[in-house]
Amino acid sequence: MDHEEQTALLAPSPEFLATVPVFPLIPAIKKDAMKTIDSALTWDQLTDSALNFSVVRPLVLKYAKLKNMAVVYACLVVRAYFLEESDGNLAYAGVMLSRATLCEILAMKLLSHFASNHIELVAVLTTSWSPLAGAPPEAVEEVKQVLGSNANVNDAESALEMAISTQAKQFISSPVSQKVVNDIYSGRVVFSTAATRSMLADNYKPRGITIYDSRDAPFLDHYRLRVPKYGAILEFLNFACLLVTLVLCLSNKDHEKVTFWEGLFILFAAAFVLEEYTASAEHGWIIYIANIWNAFDTSFCVVFLCYVGLRINGITYGHLGASAMAFDVLSCGACILFPRLAFFAVSNNVVVLSLRAMIVEFIFFMAIAMICFSGLLFTLWTLAKDGNQDIPEKDKWTLANIAWLMVEIWFGNTYLSFAQAESFHPVFGPFLMTTFAALSNTLLLTILISILSNTVARIDANATQEHLFQFAISTIEGVKADALFSYQPPFNLLALATLKPASYIVTPRTLHSLNVLLIKITSFPILIAIGVYEKYFAAGQILRESSKDAAHTLFNSLPRQIKNIPLIEALVGSTSSNLYEAIFEIDAPPVEGLFEESDEEEFPQLRSVASHDTMTSAAGVRRRTSRVKTRSPLRGDRSPLRPLSGLDVGVSSAEVSSGGRSPLARFFAQVEPPSTPVEASVRRMETMLDDLRDMPVHRLKDEMRELQERQARIEQLLLTLTRGMRTSDTSSKHK
Repeated sequence: MDHEEQTALLAPSPEFLATVPVFPLIPAIKKDAMKTIDSALTWDQLTDSALNFSVVRPLVLKYAKLKNMAVVYACLVVRAYFLEESDGNLAYAGVMLSRATLCEILAMKLLSHFASNHIELVAVLTTSWSPLAGAPPEAVEEVKQVLGSNANVNDAESALEMAISTQAKQFISSPVSQKVVNDIYSGRVVFSTAATRSMLADNYKPRGITIYDSRDAPFLDHYRLRVPKYGAILEFLNFACLLVTLVLCLSNKDHEKVTFWEGLFILFAAAFVLEEYTASAEHGWIIYIANIWNAFDTSFCVVFLCYVGLRINGITYGHLGASAMAFDVLSCGACILFPRLAFFAVSNNVVVLSLRAMIVEFIFFMAIAMICFSGLLFTLWTLAKDGNQDIPEKDKWTLANIAWLMVEIWFGNTYLSFAQAESFHPVFGPFLMTTFAALSNTLLLTILISILSNTVARIDANATQEHLFQFAISTIEGVKADALFSYQPPFNLLALATLKPASYIVTPRTLHSLNVLLIKITSFPILIAIGVYEKYFAAGQILRESSKDAAHTLFNSLPRQIKNIPLIEALVGSTSSNLYEAIFEIDAPPVEGLFEESDEEEFPQLRSVASHDTMTSAAGVRRRTSRVKTRSPLRGDRSPLRPLSGLDVGVSSAEVSSGGRSPLARFFAQVEPPSTPVEASVRRMETMLDDLRDMPVHRLKDEMRELQERQARIEQLLLTLTRGMRTSDTSSKHK
């Protein structure tokens, strides 16, 4: 049986997922969110216990009853709507953000309702849902009219992709979501999606969601190349190869011709650009650029394309200056590749996580500063142009020279502002340059440092969320549907040149066979390494477990003096944890005599309030008084509704237990010693039966029976009196 066709541990079928209605959920959630939230509330206020119980929980229960697997996706779609509304409607931005936050909370809590079934949970997060699924035809037509005739209304996304695009970091960092993300990253969960925006689509055999088992999988499984854990290792190796070829290219450059190392670098770099373009096209630019590392990769792609353009111009037309400029531009690419390779080891550092936000804040602030000081630049250029007519034209200040002087002053060379001030104008020059130096070095740089410090502090407070957010992005990017992602650079160029033209000619089945064959040929050593690791060395495999057992056996055979050496104990680990685990793994025999007999008899049970009060106040006389027959209320002994608290509680429980045993207990007492477990069990059973007789229900039945008997006696007495009166009246009439 083909491994791809195995149906064990499958998620809901694609046919069933295609019938799940999505569109009706979106307006319903939007309506409930608008009806519920009318004021600006923060995350802490919305998650407060009182507000959560009165507002959030009823909505969660309402939509959880539907058991619709697309409800999490619908909540995130509505969140995207409210976020867009908050940007366009500033008057109600706070309210819109609160409603968006409510949608994220609903998505988190609704996701937990699917956590009992792991396969179903994975399907909820990874299935590509179409927002118009289940919509009436007239609604679909209206959407097409709004978007236009050329719009794609079947553009589907998964819940994880929607969470990334809407910056739902709380949702992504929740334990339920991270459980799925970790399983996808490690390759324990395997699934594939249909490619819709791919450079090379291979949709012949879409795979359902399965739990991967290396014992049933083929040895050369080409689908393991898409596991994000292995993809991260291969990506590091690809970057290392690209960096080595870059260094060799710059070390052996020739302006007149293309050397071997330069050609090899161009081959690797072109394959890298193709991979990044395919990634951005597959998942969209928003999700692609949300990863901080993709910003570095895009920058290097721009540098490489500029280098190629200048290099082609220099070689084609013989312009050595263009070729020299091409290598100079390429040298700038080393500023990106070197830290990009180093960031693989420190990707979880808070400084690295905040680097992207700091760069954005810095660029934004510098752009505002440039706009503010553009007027000063024009003023200084005008003063220098018209001030000193005796200065030769070549010695006058140009616009570029003034701009560079302002940049030097901005970054700390304040003495230049005083040395060159009079060269612009004898009166206004010193005043303008002193004002600029004071603003740039004292005020604006202080503001810039404060902004960057606040950015780092904000991300440091949410460093875990930011790391998990970036981890989810890289994981989703690793599970790509494009067939080119199974090829390692530069073989993706070969696959594109071979399979892309073939996709227009051959059938989908033939294309799939060619794709699998080419993947196994080009990645043969990598597939062997992955197969050997997963079959023998991965967690839970036989070879690893046997070697671990052998190591533990060797360690246990050592003398205690060697075991207690601090260095060996630190390397191997303390044996106390093994002892604790062993205690809980065994079936402990029952221990007799640990608790007193009275504690066993008085083990807490669920009782009503009245029975609890009765049992605590009259435990000793309960059994004896329950056997006493209640006398008739007509005899004047007591009222039938007399409470049990009026009973005599002067007899102790010891007296009752010693003298009031049942015949069954006495019978077993003759067979077994008094201290045997059989007698204790019989005694507990007798006590439970006596307690059952004294329950309020039985007392109420006895009292109702007494009332009925009393009513019958009264009716009998009245009937007797009535008959006597009738007899006396009849006799008087006859007289």
